[in-house]
Amino acid sequence: MIQKPCASRQPWDLTFTADPEEVAALRHLMSLHLGLWGLREVVDEAQLCVSELVSNVITHVGPGTPATLAVSMSGTHLRIEVHDPDTRALPTLMDVDADAEGGRGMALVDAVADRWGVQLHDGRKVTWCELNTGAMPRIGRFDDPGVSRAETLLDVYATTKSPPASAVDNRMSTALAEETVIGVITDFLHWLRAHGKDPDQVLDHAQTRFESQIQANEETRCAARKRPAKRRS
Repeated sequence: MIQKPCASRQPWDLTFTADPEEVAALRHLMSLHLGLWGLREVVDEAQLCVSELVSNVITHVGPGTPATLAVSMSGTHLRIEVHDPDTRALPTLMDVDADAEGGRGMALVDAVADRWGVQLHDGRKVTWCELNTGAMPRIGRFDDPGVSRAETLLDVYATTKSPPASAVDNRMSTALAEETVIGVITDFLHWLRAHGKDPDQVLDHAQTRFESQIQANEETRCAARKRPAKRRS
């Protein structure tokens, strides 16, 4: 799966293979991006739409089909598109009995989305839906390079639990490393301001959390030193 960098509410897309095991990963990526966009209130609906649109390709076009997920904002609406190469297998809205095992895909999309449809192009079709987010324009300038860099760093941080060993090697001088950290913090302050947050308040919270963690680490070390050594038999 190839993921493009996510900018501030800029359209993004990724290519994937339409297999059942890909659905969970696509749902997870959707949740991450909507979190960065400040649209957590529509995460559940968006994930459901992704699941059903992708499952529709798997069921009616076939497992292993090369496809693309594209996400963008259209005014206050979140637009979700799934592209596939089969222009014959068109999604349809069916009346499904309550005890039926399948056929509910587009009915579920129709239930949660404000609108949906299918567009046919040369050699591909696009099945799309839109969710009303009610999102108002956010405060600040998003053309600031610092905001874009912070968005990219947030995306990386959200998808990475811990850096590889090579990333924490002491290969930079202390002065250069310090300057790099200051630059990163500055970019995040721009990002906070652009999203209507108070940078000073966030810095205070971060300082408090940092000091609490340092204290907890020291207490753990002291407790470890006070433990009696185990005697060898």
